[in-house]
Amino acid sequence: MKIAILRERLAGELRVAATPETVGKYVGLGADVMVEAGAGAGSRIPDAQYAEAGAAIAATAEAAVKGANIVLVVRRPEAGLLKGVAKSALVIGALDPYGNEADIAALAKAGVSAVAMEFMPRITRAQVMDVLSSQANLAGYQAVIEAAAAFDRALPMMMTAAGTVRPAKAFVMGAGVAGLQAIATARRLGAVVSATDVRAAAGEQVESLGAKFIMTDALKDASGEGGYARELTAEEQSAQAELVASHIAKQDIVVTTALIPGRPAPKLVTKAMVDSMAPGSVIVDLAAERGGNVELTQSGKTIAHNGVTIIGLTNFASRIPTTASQLYARNLLAFVETLVDKATRAVAVNWDDDLTKAAVLTRDGKVVHPAFATAVSTRRAAPKPAAGKPAPARKSKTEAMQPEPKAAAAGKPAKTGSAGKGNKSKDVAASPVAAIAKAAPAKSGASKKAATPAETSKPAEAKPAARAPRKPAAKSAAAQEPRVEPQKPRRAPRKKPKAPGGGE
Repeated sequence: MKIAILRERLAGELRVAATPETVGKYVGLGADVMVEAGAGAGSRIPDAQYAEAGAAIAATAEAAVKGANIVLVVRRPEAGLLKGVAKSALVIGALDPYGNEADIAALAKAGVSAVAMEFMPRITRAQVMDVLSSQANLAGYQAVIEAAAAFDRALPMMMTAAGTVRPAKAFVMGAGVAGLQAIATARRLGAVVSATDVRAAAGEQVESLGAKFIMTDALKDASGEGGYARELTAEEQSAQAELVASHIAKQDIVVTTALIPGRPAPKLVTKAMVDSMAPGSVIVDLAAERGGNVELTQSGKTIAHNGVTIIGLTNFASRIPTTASQLYARNLLAFVETLVDKATRAVAVNWDDDLTKAAVLTRDGKVVHPAFATAVSTRRAAPKPAAGKPAPARKSKTEAMQPEPKAAAAGKPAKTGSAGKGNKSKDVAASPVAAIAKAAPAKSGASKKAATPAETSKPAEAKPAARAPRKPAAKSAAAQEPRVEPQKPRRAPRKKPKAPGGGE
């Protein structure tokens, strides 16, 4: 079993997928670990420390991945970088598949099994593998540190002989992992903190950290699946925006953290709200990578608008890479341990495990994750219609549910002129009763009208009546006219005892 650790190639990415600590654990599992030279330089980890932990140092990525059964990364690698890996090798990392379906398809074509760590299910046994939480926690901390540096003023209240310095007011929008850490950090630095979230359950968590929770009365709760918030309705968005607009004008520091995986970040702070803030205020947008929660955010940049600083950096965890790498590497180690048979010291993936089923994107040359398999298949060109023949019109969902017309043509039930209103022949043909009529149609003459009770009282010529003639006639009428209201002669026997001889 060989495990390869690659150097990150994305600009500004300083984290690494393994540390000397985790390399030692991989060696203990029986793995040969190959680290690309310089992989840990951004996290202040020299190659010598990896070598001391038992890893071999490869001069190039090609040498590192050659024959590797597992490739560990922080960001999604290019498919061309994986040439030479073992058949069906596992590529494990934060692969960011949303909006990058073509790159995921390229990994499938390369024959690797790509595993997106950010898709780990939120269950108890997977908590130690949750890269989203470990990195978002650091992002929330670093957001406040960046805000404090840009604020140019002290955050805590200070009482001195020269006078009192009022504390800064910080407002955190979103009380997820990043938001809660931002609240805790701002509180530790001495700011007066308030927070909002569309999930009512977040209120207790906010208040437990010593912050004030604010939430509009018009929004009862907007909790969604997986612990995330659902999208708000237009009325809820309006009520929430009104609450934020009145509160944000009084704040010195604002941190926005609202993000739903796979969707553009919701706009929470408008230009008008920014204009209402005092000069020198700071906004940190943690959703800048997905478009930002602030209308004026520029992804990857820090700008100033009317004296308000808006920080739109896209990789806050990478700004403290040593700590971020330590936590990330432990997340990966916890998952890899579930993939290795400790008795044989070989990779033994249980593809039916809840962890792998939730996180595997590609396998056996195909995109297998249900959220992306359909997206990739629809990218293929649809077959063109033959020359001179127009393409068949697509049926709507309602039309597709209707029965085929051939059933009506085959049955050809007799027209029932005495049927009630709305009882059209098409409805009869499509009904189950019409199928019974088709199986045993009644003999009728040339008359288009339904037989009257008097006419049906005569015995049929084809079969001598073995019993009272009115009963088979009634059955035939019911088969031909399934929607005709019951007539009085049919109800009469239930009201009176039947006369001898079948008479009324």
